[in-house]
Amino acid sequence: MDLDNYSLGLDFGSDSVRALLVNISNGQELATSVHYYKRWEEGKYCNPSTNQFRQHPLDYIEGIEQTIKNVLNQVEDDVVQNIVGIGIDTTGSTPVAVNEQGTPLALAEGFEENPNAMFVLWKDHTAIKEAAEINELCKKWEIDYSKYEGGIYSSEWFWSKILHVSRADKSVLDAAYSWVEHCDWVPFLLTGGTDVKEMKRSRCAAGHKALWHEEFGGLPSNDFFTALDPILDGLRDQMFTKTYTADVSAGNLSAEWAERLGLSTNVEVAVGAFDAHMGAVGAQAEPYFLAKIMGTSTCDILVAPLEGKEKLVQGICGQVDGSVIPGMLGFEAGQSAFGDIYAWFERLLAWPIKELIGNSALIDDSTKKKLVDEAIKNIIPQLSEAAEKEPIGASGELALDWMNGRRTPDANQNLKGVIAGINLGSTSPKIFRALVEASCFGAKKIVDRFLSEGIPIKGVVALGGVAKKSPFIMQMMANVLNMPIKVVQSEQACALGASIFGAVAAGKFTNVPEAMEKMGSDFETVYQPEASKVGAYKEVYKKYNALAQVMEPHIMKQAVK
Repeated sequence: MDLDNYSLGLDFGSDSVRALLVNISNGQELATSVHYYKRWEEGKYCNPSTNQFRQHPLDYIEGIEQTIKNVLNQVEDDVVQNIVGIGIDTTGSTPVAVNEQGTPLALAEGFEENPNAMFVLWKDHTAIKEAAEINELCKKWEIDYSKYEGGIYSSEWFWSKILHVSRADKSVLDAAYSWVEHCDWVPFLLTGGTDVKEMKRSRCAAGHKALWHEEFGGLPSNDFFTALDPILDGLRDQMFTKTYTADVSAGNLSAEWAERLGLSTNVEVAVGAFDAHMGAVGAQAEPYFLAKIMGTSTCDILVAPLEGKEKLVQGICGQVDGSVIPGMLGFEAGQSAFGDIYAWFERLLAWPIKELIGNSALIDDSTKKKLVDEAIKNIIPQLSEAAEKEPIGASGELALDWMNGRRTPDANQNLKGVIAGINLGSTSPKIFRALVEASCFGAKKIVDRFLSEGIPIKGVVALGGVAKKSPFIMQMMANVLNMPIKVVQSEQACALGASIFGAVAAGKFTNVPEAMEKMGSDFETVYQPEASKVGAYKEVYKKYNALAQVMEPHIMKQAVK
């Protein structure tokens, strides 16, 4: 192996895209750059009150160009000349309607400002009704196509969103030749693809979100989709049968993109996958170690050897051969809101700060802005410090972490968050502590489900913004799970994982485990459970479960109304 070869990882998150340049001989991270989506920052095409979250493909295109150029400007020319691969990870399921050439409709004339012609972000829950219909049909059909998806199909996933948008917007229905995932479109774009039928579709995305499985010969039958809704008749034939793991090359960088970025057309672009799955690779995922990617939501990834008959795990986000590490079974679970809960509470507390200071006649505008910015910046750190001093369970405040529905176990996006046990002595730190406890209890529900289904968990590995920034939350998580949690050293394990796949697709390693050993991140911190606190958390966890049992049917009854 040439020791002077380098690989780029592109990590598309909810708010931004990050590019990372890595030395493939030792995993050294040479340069990085972040681009925040301009239209997303402006709140365009989204309506949080109806759970509509859409992203314009131009935000992605601009992000690719700006981040890669910025990275290349940070290194010497000889490094640029020895970049051999690009790997791509994205959020998911984040599909978009495309024409026959594979171009998102939002880039076509007449659809430029139509949210239904844009990428439907993972956290978009406008398709709750459609998900329920898919679940109902799966249970009645001769084949339960949801069985490898945990037995419950989610509104966050591929077909729910396709059906919802197709029903809601006839112009998109008529113009769409096919639908593609974000992680499939970016490699197709970079390699100059012009025929959607030639697009290499991600095994990760198809298996976890699109009801694809080799047992079914690919996707569910056309009869199934027609029974779901006649408007889907024939769409299956315009989709895909074959899928690819992310160690496979999607092709070489096109001449157009090579010129735009300042790279060679010899650069190989790997097939894409979802961010959490590549993050687990960047974190050197080992069999039966749960990798928790902790950001706005969580995604929990576990890999296991393919041995004997596959054990189906109920209520998770699918299990797919090769979705994480080729040749191993990848399991996915997660929470629909994690850091988003803390951000919501911050916004709740920030409103009077913005309004009262912003409208003050006592100070000038420049000072107002500085005060507001300083106060908001310190809300969560100071809340954490104060909440840490409160007893476990605070003064009886108790929350359920369903602010954005429930992903796993047992997906249900109709559910809403709950804060109970409030009294006249409740304070912001007490309520914040209850929210953090709820987040950790939601994580324990996932661990409990794996264990109850016969899947052992030998340890926990954490990565992402929350894992790096909040010792308070991480120590509580270790106590609630009663397991050590190792925090990954890399600030950007997902992009690092993508760069690993870029290097393998370029032929610089024989397989992904070999590349992981050379390029994967070390660990910087280990949170050990505190034996003196584990028992107290178990008692509050019982109350969390009791509250969930009471509130779920109540919330569902309201949802039906």
